Amino acid sequence: MRKNVGVSRWFHLIYLGNLLWAPVFDPAADWVDWALVAVVFVAFVPMYVLSWRRPELVRHWCLVPTVVLGALATPFNAGAAVLFVYAAVFAGLSESRRLAMRWFVGLSVLICVFGVVSVVEMPYRVWALLPSLVFLWVVGLVEVEWAEREREGSELRIRTARVEHLATLAERERIARDLHDLLGHTLTAIILRAQLVSANPSRAQEEAAEIERAARAALGEIRDAVTGWRSASLETELEAARAALSSLGVEVTVRRDPELVIVGSTEHELALALREAVTNVARHARAQTCHIGVEARDGELRLVIADDGVGGHAPEGNGLTGMRERIAALGGLVARTVSAGTTVTIAVPLEVAT
Repeated sequence: MRKNVGVSRWFHLIYLGNLLWAPVFDPAADWVDWALVAVVFVAFVPMYVLSWRRPELVRHWCLVPTVVLGALATPFNAGAAVLFVYAAVFAGLSESRRLAMRWFVGLSVLICVFGVVSVVEMPYRVWALLPSLVFLWVVGLVEVEWAEREREGSELRIRTARVEHLATLAERERIARDLHDLLGHTLTAIILRAQLVSANPSRAQEEAAEIERAARAALGEIRDAVTGWRSASLETELEAARAALSSLGVEVTVRRDPELVIVGSTEHELALALREAVTNVARHARAQTCHIGVEARDGELRLVIADDGVGGHAPEGNGLTGMRERIAALGGLVARTVSAGTTVTIAVPLEVAT
């Protein structure tokens, strides 16, 4: 996936070919025109590469220099106006929507000015400048939408991490309180009975039986508590999935059979699988819609997560591998299909699930 993205970024440099129209087709072109094209190529390509390798430097090291380069070259080669399209991309990548729109207006004004003062003859000047003026807005607005979505996703991950951290702290405090409540009284009683045995050996057998009973009761309480701490709820994960994806602009549809009752161990594993699948949708899919279904069909309990994004072409990672292992332990299967988006189908035998 990452390799394909890198290839597509290099491919976008093909639009610099607009610089070649003037020296190739102008009979009056000389070495100066070719030298100008070479200077623009040599100066711009490093900035373009820097824009995706160091996004934090785009504003000062890519956006502004590209505008300056375009302003210097466009009066003598109208095809250099394509640099303003690249500048619009840099503005959409590095600036807020409001500032990016201001850059788009300023770049449009520059193109209009060069439509008047350029030394390139008419109508070739207009033919070269007009496409850049149009694509500046089209590509720039697309970049703004994509960048805002990326920023929202990043902010969501940060907020999620903070919430998880606070939840972990709260859970630790609750565990400490529960352990104190569960074990404090029982251990105190065991200590007192042990002291009675030491003081009165004739009661050793009777007290030993009571100590064993109290210890077994405490062990059972601890097991029940630990089971409660570790259990994940499918309903909770469905709500969390709806909230997380909706915050990214993804339309979420949830269909769950209300009469379907799932045993705790199976529900826990399905909830974790749903969490992993939704995380993949949020991180990689760039989807517009996501459908989540929980239903019984053909002797199986099926959890289906389907999106219309592009993340399905990425290789399977550790998350999906772990999901397959957990579901396989229940006798189920995980199927992943890629068509117009990605569909993950998790099927567990009904006799295990209900």
